[in-house]
Amino acid sequence: MIFNSYIFWVFFAVVFVLYRLLPHRGQNYMLLAASYIFYGYWDWRYLFLMLFSTVIDYFAAIGIGTSQSPRRRKAILIASICIQLSLLGMFKYYGFFSQELSNMLTSFGLPAPLPVINFLLPVGISFYTFQTMSYVIDVYRGDFKYSKSFLDFALFVSFFPHLVAGPLVRAGKLIPQMRNPRVRRPEDFREGLYHVAYGMFKKMFVGDNLAAIANAIFQTDPANLSGLEVVVGIYAFAFQIYADFSGYSSIAQGVAKWLNVDLTTNFKLPYFAISPSDFWRRWHISLSTWFRDYVYIPLGGNRRGEWAMYRNLVITTTLSGLWHGANWTFILWGLFHGLLICIYRLFEGGEEKVPKEFKGTPEAAPALSLGGRLVRIALMFHLVCLGWLMFRAESMSQVSSMLYQMVSDFRVTPFALSGLAMIAFYAGPLMAYEFWLEMKHDLLKLTRIHWLVRGLAYSYCALMLWFFPPPVSNVFIYFQF
Repeated sequence: MIFNSYIFWVFFAVVFVLYRLLPHRGQNYMLLAASYIFYGYWDWRYLFLMLFSTVIDYFAAIGIGTSQSPRRRKAILIASICIQLSLLGMFKYYGFFSQELSNMLTSFGLPAPLPVINFLLPVGISFYTFQTMSYVIDVYRGDFKYSKSFLDFALFVSFFPHLVAGPLVRAGKLIPQMRNPRVRRPEDFREGLYHVAYGMFKKMFVGDNLAAIANAIFQTDPANLSGLEVVVGIYAFAFQIYADFSGYSSIAQGVAKWLNVDLTTNFKLPYFAISPSDFWRRWHISLSTWFRDYVYIPLGGNRRGEWAMYRNLVITTTLSGLWHGANWTFILWGLFHGLLICIYRLFEGGEEKVPKEFKGTPEAAPALSLGGRLVRIALMFHLVCLGWLMFRAESMSQVSSMLYQMVSDFRVTPFALSGLAMIAFYAGPLMAYEFWLEMKHDLLKLTRIHWLVRGLAYSYCALMLWFFPPPVSNVFIYFQF
């Protein structure tokens, strides 16, 4: 059941009507049942896996929160983390690492002791596993008091708008919204409609249409591509993955708003970042802050000297890459971003100035002129695109072959020119609109202007979806993670 399907909106209409008719606790029971139906629609067998993770961390948090023994608290925390990571590792990484170990041993003429088994990856396992882990760690640290209600905690884990592709929402933000009666606010419908319309436009008009270009190029032998065609494929994927993933997060926010629940903002105009650190403050924010709080800072952060800080940055981003999937290309992508952050910090003589935030979106650094800022945005965008080549490629050999074509074959082909024109047509309006948001420093600026302008904007989105439907409706990219 995906957001851009008719069955989802029939499902949500039933949920919404029941939600309005029920009292608070009844709403929670209904939302929990609806969330399990939503998840079970993919494969009901994996409901038991999610329920097992929920039960384990529910009781782990109670054990930690009620124990007076530091040793016992730590033992429960370690046991909980080991169980959750073992489940994640078995379903997501066992096949990859067993195959790599088998290949390595075979190359040395040794028998491979591990059977190579590729499990079907449960949808959303990386998201709900990290969410329950953060809850237990927060309880251990004393940042959040454990939930006595299994209903509230189970709904925190499985709340269907963000269940399968985030954003990762911390317990301190979401569980109180499950525990306490939710209030109908006058702005919820308006902001929810904006998030849903914006997300649908990004996913279906931009993401799915550009997927056809990106897939065509990445599924072609690099030897048969010109360097410009490779660049077109990378550009198409860059806008595809952004529109696809941020579109999901936006729809999730909108649907939750209609249920009077606030989710974490996951994207803040990332392609207007001026540096690697700025990019990660804007892209997949809930995951980058998760790795910052639960990996980078526990490793020592920047408290143990400059070189230790660089080591911690590279370890953190590399693990972030591995989180995305069991492939050397993802590991390379994470390592690449870690090295980018380190290089920028070295050349800038320390940590770059963090732009102030104004109404939810990063404000331009006052020391930069508009021209200087645009130059840095263009440079950062192309560095991110180089990373997307590693992220999208099926293998390391495809990465190297495409890089070789980019620097050795400078032919300008009709396919490349038409591809660039299509990217400008589909992604151009989105980037122009987001540039306006960047200049206004307000992600919700459209909701604060005259209703007639909003109506014209929504009409434009609807007309584009009507006249330019994607050739194929693609599942959201981050469902595979």
